[in-house]
Amino acid sequence: MTTASEQDRVLIFDTTLRDGEQSPGATMTHDEKLEIAGLLDDMGVDIIEAGFPIASEGDFNAVSEIAKNAKNSRICGLARANFADIDRCWEAVKHARQNRIHTFIGTSPLHRAIPNLTMDEMADKIHETVSHARNLCDNVQWSPMDATRTEWDYLCRVVEIAIKAGATTINIPDTVGYTAPVESADLIRRLIETVPGGDEVIFATHCHNDLGMATANSLAAVDGGARQIECTINGLGERAGNTALEEVVMALKVRNDIMPYRTRIDTTKIMHISRRVAAVSGFAVQFNKAIVGKNAFAHESGIHQDGMLKNAETFEIMRPEDVGLSGSSLPLGKHSGRAALRDKLNQLGYEVGDNQLKDIFVRFKALADRKKEVFDDDIMALVTTSTDPESDRLQLVSLRVLCGTGGPAEATLEMEIDGTDMTATQSGDGPVDATFRAVRELHPNKARLQLYQVHAVTEGTDAQATVSVRLEEDGIIATGQSADTDTVVASAKAYIHALNRLLVRREKTGPGADVREISYKDVT
Repeated sequence: MTTASEQDRVLIFDTTLRDGEQSPGATMTHDEKLEIAGLLDDMGVDIIEAGFPIASEGDFNAVSEIAKNAKNSRICGLARANFADIDRCWEAVKHARQNRIHTFIGTSPLHRAIPNLTMDEMADKIHETVSHARNLCDNVQWSPMDATRTEWDYLCRVVEIAIKAGATTINIPDTVGYTAPVESADLIRRLIETVPGGDEVIFATHCHNDLGMATANSLAAVDGGARQIECTINGLGERAGNTALEEVVMALKVRNDIMPYRTRIDTTKIMHISRRVAAVSGFAVQFNKAIVGKNAFAHESGIHQDGMLKNAETFEIMRPEDVGLSGSSLPLGKHSGRAALRDKLNQLGYEVGDNQLKDIFVRFKALADRKKEVFDDDIMALVTTSTDPESDRLQLVSLRVLCGTGGPAEATLEMEIDGTDMTATQSGDGPVDATFRAVRELHPNKARLQLYQVHAVTEGTDAQATVSVRLEEDGIIATGQSADTDTVVASAKAYIHALNRLLVRREKTGPGADVREISYKDVT
């Protein structure tokens, strides 16, 4: 039974690398997954759901390596309700200092129809699979997928079966974002009070944001007795996303007077990991996003500015420093050296190796020559778009664009493709269209442009533009991102970056590749 001293402790279960990565186009590379896992581990996340090991060899290898490298967090893998999934999951997470198997099955009438199981058959399957998982691992989480649309009596029955079979955490997923706060709190409270053994396990909440209530539902569940919140950085996730880690953590911190619960998250690391997840996933954070949006601590109206000048607390309930945000501009210029740049990077929360510093320093010098002022955000943009050009098959060499009024734009593009320089000239409806047409002439492809997004990193006509591009070809999705003071150049780099990632993924999933892809959309 949970002791009184533990009642105020809420575990943070981050599923950015599993549920978050299920967002179309958000797939991360192996190295990016390891990087994000390291940042989550460092910021104090209790449990990291590192992936779905049976989904592919790539997922298995990433989960396994994350498990081996984790220092503080418990590493969890997802498994469907069958022995093969559970065994594969255990093989991946068993190396961790602390590990967990998370197994699930859909229990609502709609989801029971998918495997065509009767209630009794499903109950037997839950007992068998949870028991099997517990025989392998002493920390097992079980989830009744679509729990909020499952009949009350049956939900109680299967939760009791899972507890008796050895589950140590019972997660109650609102898989389609259907519930509301009052229901969320009541459901958890009634389960704890009604199900035998309910007060001896940890109840968790996993909320989706389809109706915009994921954060509210998660906090309500905690009020009802849940002591684990499942969430993602930036609320990343399929459809409308998941509960945002930064929102629930800061809500518990700022409103601790009415929600007397604590986490062990180092909130000063929130902004850094938010930006990294946005960069590697290709999903930019909306400007007015709570906690981590660009405008979250911006004040434009005269009344607000006047109040802020007199007392920041008049219009800010959090300090920017609480989430790791620095409002200072970068006191570096074109005469600054590498030591000064490395020191500033450390202040911003980045630890870079010598080779990466060399790449960033070259681009910083070029940027400083073009900009009057270089801000912290400019430096962060350089870091987040840092690449390893030697590993790219496609590289931009030069780009020249001619635009006229009332006529088509013309782009002359030089690229290095597999070591060979090639040039093409194309016209289009605008400079970006012409540039993309030139890329396709030099590197013919069937990739469909799913997303083209531009936003300025800082203010002014000399601001860097960060461009995100998402491409899809034969079911394979890849994103690319780049920043430059020239929006068209940034667009070309982002498009080429996405094509390079598409080539890598095509090689990994093509004929002869050692990959077992399965469909795992809409799980929990």
